[in-house]
Amino acid sequence: MDFFYPNWINDFWRIQGLIHYADASHFEMDGKRFDRERIIDFCTSKGLAFYDTASKVCRLKGNASDEFLVIIEPSDIGGMLSRMPECHTIVTTGGKSSEELAGILSAPAIPKVGTFIDLQDIRWWRMPSTSRAYPMSLKAKTAHYSKLF
Repeated sequence: MDFFYPNWINDFWRIQGLIHYADASHFEMDGKRFDRERIIDFCTSKGLAFYDTASKVCRLKGNASDEFLVIIEPSDIGGMLSRMPECHTIVTTGGKSSEELAGILSAPAIPKVGTFIDLQDIRWWRMPSTSRAYPMSLKAKTAHYSKLF
């Protein structure tokens, strides 16, 4: 995978296009793909970084469902944060990643979708999945994500 959310049927980059440019197709290219260079420029200008809460997983079925995902090796989120002192916000989108992050950060709770909790020097938001399989309209997802910016 060249970058995060490259799947054409995932709406993450359409949501960002709507929020920042009032155009759901802002990051799209011909041929049903996203413009990697435009996305890199955008993320760099906004100070956005992406990483998984797990470095090694086992998918028990051939899909992305958290129900059939086992984390074999968690990512060193604490180590990453210690090397990024200006990072003040973290976002998770899935139940599994949220559970994993809660353990890593020793969080007292997991935020409900569309909300955040403050943990010492970091604000943790939980956003809805941008997968089209997630039962929420693009408009509603965009409304949630716009709170981040």
